[in-house]
Amino acid sequence: MEDKSIKIVYLYHSGFVVETQNHFLVFDYFNDTPNNSARSLSNGVVSPSDFPVDKQILVFVTHQHRDHFNPIIFNWDKNHSNIKYILSSDIELGEYKNNYFQLDKYETLKINNVEISTFGSTDLGVSYLVSVDGVTIFHGGDLNWWHWKEFSREQQLKEELDFKAEVNKLIGKKIDIAFIPVDPRLEELYYLAGEYFINVIKPKLLIPIHFADNCNITKVFAEKINDNKKVAIIERRGQIIEYTI
Repeated sequence: MEDKSIKIVYLYHSGFVVETQNHFLVFDYFNDTPNNSARSLSNGVVSPSDFPVDKQILVFVTHQHRDHFNPIIFNWDKNHSNIKYILSSDIELGEYKNNYFQLDKYETLKINNVEISTFGSTDLGVSYLVSVDGVTIFHGGDLNWWHWKEFSREQQLKEELDFKAEVNKLIGKKIDIAFIPVDPRLEELYYLAGEYFINVIKPKLLIPIHFADNCNITKVFAEKINDNKKVAIIERRGQIIEYTI
């Protein structure tokens, strides 16, 4: 991998690996069952054997919901001491006591040369802004414009205002890669969060998240935005997305 090339691997739902020059980042890992019998990144799962020995490993969890967090991640440091866990404050650690930082929203953390800032969510936990090896990454977790049809008009308006208020805190940040929910359960309004984020924050690349098995929604969203250079189309678990700084 060239120094200025970022390798992104789609795991499942909101889970991704982002590999930079000196770091190996994992976000919101939960589905530990591979596409087939082979356990590998190419089948959408992380195994300790995947961790590069010469890079700092950072594992991020935005919140405790089971589709964003699997406690199996705490087994990864048994053979790799070069792991740090960055967790939202709502995560219950149980007996785990090593190598972790817990953050609430609007906090900052520096790990060597990696700068981490937390922002809020429109559900549980936090969202992360991470500056690492010359690239700035935003992972929204459950920060979404939750326009549910069954909500009252007042509830729908509150969801809209809460989402926009949180995203607007990022105005002025130069974000290279943004992971933003494009949730098909919201039916025809699945696109609201992603479209608003692109229009207001203008990331260089938006990668849809929070769509479970419905990868096709990423293609539908990209076509709606009408700029495939700005939106990644995801077709399968283990898919690699290359980004050049």
